[in-house]
Amino acid sequence: MRQRNWRLIIVGAVLIVLAAMFFVGMQGMAGKSTDPVALMRTVGQVSGVVCGLSLVMIVFGLVGKRT
Repeated sequence: MRQRNWRLIIVGAVLIVLAAMFFVGMQGMAGKSTDPVALMRTVGQVSGVVCGLSLVMIVFGLVGKRT
């Protein structure tokens, strides 16, 4: 029987929410930037990497470990 690692699942979900909030929050600042396209491209890459890592954490948390 495998036991789920709830800490990994919760941290992964929180990271997804934080990445989405970071992306939406930076959209407001993009208008004040001298190069908004480059800024949003960088913000999108960072948010994508954080979401990818958090999805991996959620999957590992759901798989769990053997007891």
